[in-house]
Amino acid sequence: MALATADRRGAPSVRYVLLKGADERGFVFFTDTRSRKGRELAARRRAALAFYWDKISKQVRVEGRIEPVSAAEADAYWVTRPRGSRLAAASSRQSASMPSQDWLVGRWRRLQRDLAGRAVPRPATWSGYRVVPDAIEFWRRGAHRLHHRARFDRARRGWRRTLLQP
Repeated sequence: MALATADRRGAPSVRYVLLKGADERGFVFFTDTRSRKGRELAARRRAALAFYWDKISKQVRVEGRIEPVSAAEADAYWVTRPRGSRLAAASSRQSASMPSQDWLVGRWRRLQRDLAGRAVPRPATWSGYRVVPDAIEFWRRGAHRLHHRARFDRARRGWRRTLLQP
């Protein structure tokens, strides 16, 4: 999914992240909390998501507030990740500069050697976020650009549906 955030000045940033959960509480993804997205989420507790499926001519957009997942949720997902991915997350300070790719691979290999035969602990700075939706828009491609758009806004009791012009 595409994740859009903004810094303290309101400058936007977008990148793709892996959706790891969706339920009645919201949409969950995981990252290094020190990364650019982590810093932006800390500064402005809001984000937007976009999902696009060209083959089926559909898109879903989500806007909402951000809440951190619990440590138990982060731990539960951490142990499902492949060992190499856990080592990579523990070796890297996501979004920080580095001298070379070889430098990073060297850190990964050292950690792999140091933790041989042992579990890779979840770094305290690696966790997850939940986007709690205030609005969800469903888009379906239409002939002659007469697309179908339905926006649902959170209301006191459930959701309010509004049809939007393309």
